Amino acid sequence: MGNLIEIRGLRRLFPLRQKFLERKKKQRYVHAVDGVSFDIVEGETLALVGESGYGKTTTGKLIINLERATEGKVTFMNQDVYSLGEEEMRQLRCHMQIVFQDVSASLNPRKTAGQIISQPIAINEKGLRRQQIASSVYELLEIVGLSPPQRYLHRYPHEFSGGQRQRIGIARAIALRPKFVVADEPVSALDISVRGQILNLLKKLQAEMALTYLFITHDLAVVRSIADRVAVMYLGKIVEMAPVTKLFENPLHPYTKALLTATPIPDPKKSRSRERIILTGDVPSPVDPPSGCRFHTRCWLAFDRCRVEHPELRVMDNVHHVACHLVE
Repeated sequence: MGNLIEIRGLRRLFPLRQKFLERKKKQRYVHAVDGVSFDIVEGETLALVGESGYGKTTTGKLIINLERATEGKVTFMNQDVYSLGEEEMRQLRCHMQIVFQDVSASLNPRKTAGQIISQPIAINEKGLRRQQIASSVYELLEIVGLSPPQRYLHRYPHEFSGGQRQRIGIARAIALRPKFVVADEPVSALDISVRGQILNLLKKLQAEMALTYLFITHDLAVVRSIADRVAVMYLGKIVEMAPVTKLFENPLHPYTKALLTATPIPDPKKSRSRERIILTGDVPSPVDPPSGCRFHTRCWLAFDRCRVEHPELRVMDNVHHVACHLVE
Protein backbone atom coordinates (compact mmCIF):
# COMPACT_ATOMS: atom_id res chain seq x y z
CA MET A 1 0.00 0.00 0.00
CA GLY A 2 1.03 3.59 -0.59
CA ASN A 3 1.31 6.54 1.75
CA LEU A 4 -1.98 7.87 3.08
CA ILE A 5 -0.29 10.85 4.75
CA GLU A 6 2.95 12.68 4.02
CA ILE A 7 4.34 15.21 6.50
CA ARG A 8 7.18 17.51 5.47
CA GLY A 9 9.03 20.08 7.57
CA LEU A 10 6.25 20.47 10.11
CA ARG A 11 6.79 23.22 12.70
CA ARG A 12 4.58 24.76 15.35
CA LEU A 13 5.80 27.64 17.47
CA PHE A 14 3.60 29.01 20.26
CA PRO A 15 4.36 32.63 21.22
CA LEU A 16 4.97 33.16 24.92
CA ARG A 17 2.78 35.72 26.59
CA GLN A 18 4.85 38.78 27.43
CA LYS A 19 4.41 40.88 30.52
CA PHE A 20 3.91 44.61 30.12
CA LEU A 21 7.53 45.49 30.97
CA GLU A 22 8.84 42.82 28.56
CA ARG A 23 7.01 43.98 25.44
CA LYS A 24 10.05 45.70 23.99
CA LYS A 25 12.06 42.50 24.27
CA LYS A 26 12.31 39.96 21.49
CA GLN A 27 9.28 37.65 21.24
CA ARG A 28 10.04 34.15 22.56
CA TYR A 29 8.39 30.95 21.37
CA VAL A 30 7.71 27.43 22.57
CA HIS A 31 9.16 25.06 19.95
CA ALA A 32 6.43 22.43 20.27
CA VAL A 33 7.11 20.73 16.92
CA ASP A 34 10.29 21.65 15.09
CA GLY A 35 10.98 20.30 11.60
CA VAL A 36 9.19 16.94 11.62
CA SER A 37 8.94 14.84 8.45
CA PHE A 38 7.55 11.32 8.05
CA ASP A 39 4.97 9.27 6.15
CA ILE A 40 2.07 7.13 7.35
CA VAL A 41 1.31 4.13 5.18
CA GLU A 42 -2.32 3.28 4.48
CA GLY A 43 -3.60 0.57 6.85
CA GLU A 44 -0.72 0.74 9.35
CA THR A 45 -0.48 1.82 12.97
CA LEU A 46 2.36 4.28 13.50
CA ALA A 47 3.10 4.84 17.19
CA LEU A 48 4.48 8.24 18.18
CA VAL A 49 6.27 7.87 21.52
CA GLY A 50 8.25 10.02 23.91
CA GLU A 51 8.00 11.85 27.21
CA SER A 52 5.11 14.16 28.02
CA GLY A 53 5.39 17.73 26.76
CA TYR A 54 7.64 16.95 23.78
CA GLY A 55 5.19 17.62 20.92
CA LYS A 56 3.38 14.33 20.30
CA THR A 57 -0.19 15.59 20.76
CA THR A 58 0.56 18.81 18.88
CA THR A 59 1.87 16.75 15.95
CA GLY A 60 -1.38 14.75 15.85
CA LYS A 61 -3.48 17.92 15.90
CA LEU A 62 -1.36 19.52 13.16
CA ILE A 63 -1.86 16.52 10.87
CA ILE A 64 -5.67 16.78 11.03
CA ASN A 65 -5.58 20.60 11.02
CA LEU A 66 -6.95 21.12 14.53
CA GLU A 67 -3.79 23.20 15.03
CA ARG A 68 -2.38 25.36 12.27
CA ALA A 69 1.28 24.79 11.46
CA THR A 70 3.79 27.64 11.59
CA GLU A 71 5.61 25.98 8.68
CA GLY A 72 5.43 22.75 6.74
CA LYS A 73 3.07 20.69 4.63
CA VAL A 74 0.64 17.85 5.30
CA THR A 75 -0.67 15.84 2.35
CA PHE A 76 -3.66 13.60 3.07
CA MET A 77 -5.28 11.52 0.30
CA ASN A 78 -3.18 13.52 -2.19
CA GLN A 79 -4.58 16.83 -0.94
CA ASP A 80 -2.62 19.63 0.70
CA VAL A 81 -4.50 19.98 4.01
CA TYR A 82 -3.42 23.58 4.65
CA SER A 83 -4.44 24.86 1.21
CA LEU A 84 -8.10 23.81 1.51
CA GLY A 85 -10.97 26.20 2.09
CA GLU A 86 -13.39 25.83 4.97
CA GLU A 87 -15.96 23.73 3.07
CA GLU A 88 -13.29 21.53 1.46
CA MET A 89 -11.68 20.97 4.85
CA ARG A 90 -15.05 20.04 6.37
CA GLN A 91 -15.53 17.38 3.71
CA LEU A 92 -12.00 16.04 4.15
CA ARG A 93 -12.34 15.98 7.93
CA CYS A 94 -14.92 13.22 7.58
CA HIS A 95 -11.98 10.99 6.65
CA MET A 96 -9.73 12.05 9.56
CA GLN A 97 -10.81 11.88 13.19
CA ILE A 98 -9.31 11.92 16.68
CA VAL A 99 -9.82 10.02 19.93
CA PHE A 100 -8.81 12.39 22.73
CA GLN A 101 -6.74 11.52 25.78
CA ASP A 102 -9.01 13.37 28.21
CA VAL A 103 -12.23 11.78 27.03
CA SER A 104 -14.22 13.27 29.93
CA ALA A 105 -13.40 16.79 28.73
CA SER A 106 -14.11 15.92 25.08
CA LEU A 107 -17.66 14.65 25.71
CA ASN A 108 -20.37 17.27 26.18
CA PRO A 109 -21.75 16.68 29.71
CA ARG A 110 -25.16 18.03 28.67
CA LYS A 111 -25.66 15.50 25.89
CA THR A 112 -26.50 11.82 26.11
CA ALA A 113 -24.34 9.13 24.54
CA GLY A 114 -26.84 8.83 21.69
CA GLN A 115 -26.76 12.58 21.00
CA ILE A 116 -22.94 12.69 21.10
CA ILE A 117 -22.57 9.87 18.59
CA SER A 118 -25.39 11.05 16.31
CA GLN A 119 -24.13 14.63 16.01
CA PRO A 120 -21.41 14.06 13.36
CA ILE A 121 -23.80 11.88 11.34
CA ALA A 122 -26.59 14.49 11.41
CA ILE A 123 -24.21 17.32 10.45
CA ASN A 124 -22.32 15.59 7.66
CA GLU A 125 -24.82 13.19 6.14
CA LYS A 126 -27.65 15.44 5.04
CA GLY A 127 -30.98 13.96 4.06
CA LEU A 128 -30.97 11.08 6.52
CA ARG A 129 -34.16 10.49 8.47
CA ARG A 130 -34.16 10.33 12.26
CA GLN A 131 -34.82 6.61 12.11
CA GLN A 132 -31.78 6.07 9.88
CA ILE A 133 -29.55 8.12 12.21
CA ALA A 134 -30.88 6.23 15.24
CA SER A 135 -30.17 2.93 13.50
CA SER A 136 -26.58 4.01 12.85
CA VAL A 137 -26.13 5.03 16.50
CA TYR A 138 -27.46 1.66 17.69
CA GLU A 139 -25.02 -0.12 15.37
CA LEU A 140 -22.07 2.00 16.55
CA LEU A 141 -22.82 1.34 20.22
CA GLU A 142 -22.86 -2.39 19.53
CA ILE A 143 -19.64 -2.20 17.49
CA VAL A 144 -17.74 -0.58 20.39
CA GLY A 145 -19.09 -3.07 22.93
CA LEU A 146 -21.88 -1.04 24.57
CA SER A 147 -24.62 -3.60 24.17
CA PRO A 148 -27.55 -3.68 24.36
CA PRO A 149 -27.66 -0.07 23.04
CA GLN A 150 -30.92 0.74 24.81
CA ARG A 151 -29.11 0.53 28.16
CA TYR A 152 -26.59 3.22 27.23
CA LEU A 153 -28.35 5.43 24.68
CA HIS A 154 -29.89 7.95 27.08
CA ARG A 155 -27.17 8.11 29.71
CA TYR A 156 -24.95 11.15 30.22
CA PRO A 157 -21.12 10.96 30.26
CA HIS A 158 -20.85 11.17 34.07
CA GLU A 159 -22.93 7.99 34.32
CA PHE A 160 -20.29 5.91 32.52
CA SER A 161 -16.99 4.44 33.67
CA GLY A 162 -13.72 5.64 32.14
CA GLY A 163 -13.54 2.69 29.76
CA GLN A 164 -17.15 3.18 28.67
CA ARG A 165 -16.57 6.88 28.01
CA GLN A 166 -13.58 5.97 25.86
CA ARG A 167 -15.79 3.59 23.89
CA ILE A 168 -18.23 6.46 23.28
CA GLY A 169 -15.32 8.61 22.08
CA ILE A 170 -14.25 5.84 19.71
CA ALA A 171 -17.82 5.40 18.43
CA ARG A 172 -18.00 9.11 17.68
CA ALA A 173 -14.66 9.00 15.89
CA ILE A 174 -15.69 6.15 13.57
CA ALA A 175 -19.26 7.39 13.00
CA LEU A 176 -18.39 8.78 9.54
CA ARG A 177 -16.28 5.76 8.52
CA PRO A 178 -12.95 7.65 8.43
CA LYS A 179 -9.75 6.42 6.83
CA PHE A 180 -7.42 7.87 9.47
CA VAL A 181 -7.70 8.20 13.26
CA VAL A 182 -5.35 9.95 15.68
CA ALA A 183 -5.53 8.00 18.94
CA ASP A 184 -4.06 10.38 21.52
CA GLU A 185 -3.07 8.38 24.63
CA PRO A 186 -6.37 6.47 24.43
CA VAL A 187 -5.58 4.08 27.30
CA SER A 188 -3.29 6.10 29.57
CA ALA A 189 -6.06 7.11 31.98
CA LEU A 190 -7.64 3.64 32.18
CA ASP A 191 -7.15 0.74 34.58
CA ILE A 192 -4.81 -1.98 33.37
CA SER A 193 -7.68 -4.46 33.06
CA VAL A 194 -9.57 -2.08 30.75
CA ARG A 195 -6.54 -1.10 28.63
CA GLY A 196 -6.37 -4.50 26.95
CA GLN A 197 -10.06 -4.33 26.06
CA ILE A 198 -9.71 -0.91 24.41
CA LEU A 199 -6.55 -1.95 22.54
CA ASN A 200 -8.30 -5.09 21.27
CA LEU A 201 -11.26 -2.94 20.17
CA LEU A 202 -8.96 -0.59 18.24
CA LYS A 203 -7.26 -3.54 16.50
CA LYS A 204 -10.64 -5.09 15.69
CA LEU A 205 -11.92 -1.85 14.19
CA GLN A 206 -8.74 -1.45 12.14
CA ALA A 207 -9.18 -4.91 10.63
CA GLU A 208 -12.88 -4.45 9.89
CA MET A 209 -12.81 -0.84 8.67
CA ALA A 210 -9.33 -0.65 7.08
CA LEU A 211 -8.34 2.16 9.46
CA THR A 212 -4.96 3.85 9.64
CA TYR A 213 -3.80 4.97 13.10
CA LEU A 214 -1.38 7.48 14.53
CA PHE A 215 -1.16 6.06 18.04
CA ILE A 216 0.29 8.60 20.48
CA THR A 217 1.65 7.24 23.75
CA HIS A 218 4.46 7.39 26.28
CA ASP A 219 4.06 3.69 27.14
CA LEU A 220 6.36 1.48 25.07
CA ALA A 221 4.78 -1.65 26.53
CA VAL A 222 1.52 -0.68 24.79
CA VAL A 223 3.38 0.06 21.55
CA ARG A 224 4.67 -3.50 21.22
CA SER A 225 1.12 -4.89 21.20
CA ILE A 226 -0.49 -2.53 18.68
CA ALA A 227 2.02 -0.75 16.42
CA ASP A 228 3.57 -1.66 13.07
CA ARG A 229 6.15 1.13 13.18
CA VAL A 230 7.41 3.44 15.91
CA ALA A 231 8.58 7.06 15.73
CA VAL A 232 10.43 8.31 18.83
CA MET A 233 10.05 12.02 19.54
CA TYR A 234 12.29 14.16 21.72
CA LEU A 235 11.81 17.89 22.29
CA GLY A 236 9.82 18.46 19.10
CA LYS A 237 11.95 16.31 16.78
CA ILE A 238 11.85 12.72 15.52
CA VAL A 239 15.06 11.03 16.67
CA GLU A 240 14.39 7.44 15.55
CA MET A 241 11.83 5.59 13.45
CA ALA A 242 11.66 1.87 12.63
CA PRO A 243 9.38 -1.19 12.46
CA VAL A 244 8.35 -2.11 16.00
CA THR A 245 10.29 -5.41 16.17
CA LYS A 246 13.48 -3.83 14.82
CA LEU A 247 13.27 -0.90 17.22
CA PHE A 248 12.80 -3.12 20.27
CA GLU A 249 15.55 -5.55 19.25
CA ASN A 250 18.09 -3.03 17.98
CA PRO A 251 17.51 0.56 19.15
CA LEU A 252 20.12 2.92 17.72
CA HIS A 253 19.48 6.27 19.40
CA PRO A 254 20.61 6.68 23.03
CA TYR A 255 17.25 8.21 23.99
CA THR A 256 15.39 5.19 22.61
CA LYS A 257 17.71 2.86 24.53
CA ALA A 258 17.00 4.75 27.74
CA LEU A 259 13.23 4.57 27.16
CA LEU A 260 13.38 0.83 26.52
CA THR A 261 15.32 0.10 29.73
CA ALA A 262 12.54 1.85 31.66
CA THR A 263 9.86 -0.37 30.07
CA PRO A 264 8.68 -3.30 32.23
CA ILE A 265 9.22 -6.77 30.77
CA PRO A 266 7.27 -9.88 31.84
CA ASP A 267 10.34 -12.09 32.42
CA PRO A 268 11.62 -11.49 36.02
CA LYS A 269 15.10 -12.91 35.26
CA LYS A 270 15.61 -10.65 32.26
CA SER A 271 14.21 -7.73 34.21
CA ARG A 272 16.72 -8.22 37.06
CA SER A 273 19.67 -8.70 34.73
CA ARG A 274 18.86 -5.72 32.52
CA GLU A 275 20.97 -2.62 33.13
CA ARG A 276 18.78 0.43 33.64
CA ILE A 277 19.93 3.65 31.94
CA ILE A 278 19.31 6.63 34.23
CA LEU A 279 19.34 9.92 32.35
CA THR A 280 21.18 12.73 34.11
CA GLY A 281 21.60 16.38 33.32
CA ASP A 282 19.03 19.13 32.94
CA VAL A 283 15.85 18.56 30.96
CA PRO A 284 15.95 21.23 28.23
CA SER A 285 13.14 23.74 27.81
CA PRO A 286 11.21 23.83 24.50
CA VAL A 287 11.40 27.63 24.83
CA ASP A 288 15.18 27.59 24.62
CA PRO A 289 16.22 24.26 23.05
CA PRO A 290 19.93 23.42 23.11
CA SER A 291 22.15 23.84 20.06
CA GLY A 292 23.27 20.80 18.10
CA CYS A 293 21.55 17.56 19.06
CA ARG A 294 18.58 18.27 21.31
CA PHE A 295 19.46 15.24 23.45
CA HIS A 296 23.13 16.03 24.10
CA THR A 297 22.49 17.65 27.53
CA ARG A 298 21.28 14.26 28.87
CA CYS A 299 23.27 11.87 26.66
CA TRP A 300 26.07 9.86 28.29
CA LEU A 301 27.68 9.29 24.87
CA ALA A 302 27.71 12.90 23.62
CA PHE A 303 30.90 14.35 22.16
CA ASP A 304 31.89 17.78 20.83
CA ARG A 305 30.11 17.46 17.48
CA CYS A 306 26.80 16.70 19.23
CA ARG A 307 26.88 20.07 20.96
CA VAL A 308 27.20 22.17 17.80
CA GLU A 309 25.78 20.20 14.86
CA HIS A 310 22.21 18.97 14.62
CA PRO A 311 22.05 15.36 13.29
CA GLU A 312 19.64 14.79 10.40
CA LEU A 313 17.25 11.84 10.33
CA ARG A 314 19.02 9.32 8.08
CA VAL A 315 18.08 5.92 6.68
CA MET A 316 20.38 3.21 8.02
CA ASP A 317 19.03 0.02 6.42
CA ASN A 318 16.06 0.92 4.21
CA VAL A 319 13.49 0.98 7.03
CA HIS A 320 15.42 2.15 10.11
CA HIS A 321 15.80 5.94 10.47
CA VAL A 322 17.89 7.60 13.17
CA ALA A 323 19.19 11.09 13.93
CA CYS A 324 22.47 10.51 15.78
CA HIS A 325 26.11 11.30 14.98
CA LEU A 326 27.24 8.09 16.70
CA VAL A 327 25.71 5.78 14.09
CA GLU A 328 26.66 7.59 10.89
